[in-house]
Amino acid sequence: MAPNLRGAVFMVLSMAGFAVEDALIKAAARVVPVGEVILCMAVAGVAFFGAMALRAGQPPVPRAALSGTMALRSGFEVAGRLFYALAIALTPLTATSAILQASPLVVVLGAAVLFAEPVSRARWAAVVVGFIGVLIILRPGVEGFSMLSLLAVAGMLGFSGRDLATRAAPTALSNAQLGVAGFAMLGIAGAIILAVSGGAALPDLRTAGLIAGAAVFGIAGYGALTVAMRTGAVSAVTPFRYTRLVFAMILGVLVFGERPDGLTLLGSALVVGCGLLALAGGRTPRKT
Repeated sequence: MAPNLRGAVFMVLSMAGFAVEDALIKAAARVVPVGEVILCMAVAGVAFFGAMALRAGQPPVPRAALSGTMALRSGFEVAGRLFYALAIALTPLTATSAILQASPLVVVLGAAVLFAEPVSRARWAAVVVGFIGVLIILRPGVEGFSMLSLLAVAGMLGFSGRDLATRAAPTALSNAQLGVAGFAMLGIAGAIILAVSGGAALPDLRTAGLIAGAAVFGIAGYGALTVAMRTGAVSAVTPFRYTRLVFAMILGVLVFGERPDGLTLLGSALVVGCGLLALAGGRTPRKT
């Protein structure tokens, strides 16, 4: 499988995992604080990826994990998780989701500037068209954006920085070791949120099952995301992030009985089309 196609497949799998994870977190957070849910998921993630590293004969936290690039990645990880969770709690979900979908634009721009990665006109078009499709799906109202929406902006920048730092992470670090580092930072974000909100409680059996499910899909999504960001061209792989909204829409129809309107279907078609355009537009742009 060509690197770009392999990276795109893993990105789509990652977004599917995260979409299911979001639904399970939302359900569990109705019973216990969201910080507690995130903290439990972090413990499960560190244990899983740590066991993977040990099984491969690797230390879960190697010396390379203490490099400057990894410190930067960890800082972006905490910021992204923390500010995005606060944005969900304090601002309208529609506006917050719309802001998050600017991440592919930032990541592709960062890859072009920081890594000197050539980005063809077709791939720039794919990123922009995909973002337009997202806006058509979400149709955020002007009243949804307030100063508090800057929390979502901070979260989006944190996630974008994390993905770019993942690309620049030392090649000596395996995907399992990156997973340990990522979920450890998730634990810090969850602990901060729980310390502020309080209200920790012992979950009942159903809620524990929801948290466990969220952890499973979150681990799968995070692992697939790490592979995607280390495979192929960033500008070819990143537009497939938009598929997260398509999966969320499918879950809304199947689980919550929602019925998407014509504009939602049009936006979804643009999202899928932009991913195909990104894969097709692999030529290096001509120098002028």
